[in-house]
Amino acid sequence: MEPAFTLGLEEEYLLVDRNSRDIARNPPDEMLEACQEQAPGQIHPEFLRCQIEVGTPVCSSLKEARAELARLRATVAGVARAHNLAPIAASTHPFAAWEPQKHTNRDRYNMLARDLGAPARRLMICGMHVHVGIEDDDLRIDLMNQVRYFLPHLLALSTSSPFWRGQDMQRKSYRLAVWNELPRTGMPDSFQSFGEYQQQVNVLVNAGIIEDASKLWWDIRPSQRFPTLEMRITDVCTRLDDAVTVAALFRCLLRMLWRLRLTNVTWRPYKNLLIGENRWRAQRYGLDEGLVDFGRGTIVPYADLMEELIELTREDAERFDCVAEVANARDIIRRGTSAHRQVAIYREALEQGATGWEALAQVVDWLAEETMVGVE
Repeated sequence: MEPAFTLGLEEEYLLVDRNSRDIARNPPDEMLEACQEQAPGQIHPEFLRCQIEVGTPVCSSLKEARAELARLRATVAGVARAHNLAPIAASTHPFAAWEPQKHTNRDRYNMLARDLGAPARRLMICGMHVHVGIEDDDLRIDLMNQVRYFLPHLLALSTSSPFWRGQDMQRKSYRLAVWNELPRTGMPDSFQSFGEYQQQVNVLVNAGIIEDASKLWWDIRPSQRFPTLEMRITDVCTRLDDAVTVAALFRCLLRMLWRLRLTNVTWRPYKNLLIGENRWRAQRYGLDEGLVDFGRGTIVPYADLMEELIELTREDAERFDCVAEVANARDIIRRGTSAHRQVAIYREALEQGATGWEALAQVVDWLAEETMVGVE
């Protein structure tokens, strides 16, 4: 039987002050309460008080997922506006400092702050997680093993974190550099079965290192709470339609791999040494310098690789009625990701005589506006 391939999307946003454009270090508690009243069970605090997380319900179609995500973005923005704040869907803030930030006073977050130390305090970063429903445990592991190859392709399409503390870090996704300071991150190993995966997790649990598999912060993982495969490598996309495109591609790639499996064909496995190189290239260059096609043994322009992915998943995009959403990847490549646009706005402002802070403030203003494109 075909897996459900249901969808669930989670996004994290940074809250900024509309006047200073800086991070809102202590947003009022009533703001979160108002959000939760309007969307019960779907809007939550994050590790840092300056962050807020939204999550769609289980969705059967991409159109439903898009509508839910738009509603949640609109809800957060509407409530935030009443407090002179705005959410930005960006994986880093262009100039804010992490040192003054405060973590949320909850048992889980207090434990993380204690266990992880200074790296936890630097987690002023946001991501997007995409859950796809796959009921069978062993199938979930098998598809995780195979889809790892494509995760750098999805990262490159999503990048939104070129700045850190006012500096162009010359990486399209600096978020991953911060995230990599934590344990149990990066690309997971390949597992022969769900049983082997669970056995390895139990070693850490029995040693008292983690409570459960939710403390595995890999680029992709079997969800601890749901029968889903959870993709976590991507930055949060500033534009709503780009987030939908990334989610559509991930879902279609999984179904494509499942179809191959029906004919006893699997995607050729590659070691993390090689996949990690493309992960780095996506983090460093985004769309700009291509990724390695390991079958050909050469670097291929990203636009060419995306055309291949669109063709590989055409049947699946038709099955899920998301041909247009997948094709939007071409538009992202044409205009650039959020990271490209942020850097371009910053440089253009400097050329026109703006100070460094004024240029970065223009980036924040663009992020606040772009977060709402297609939402309201």
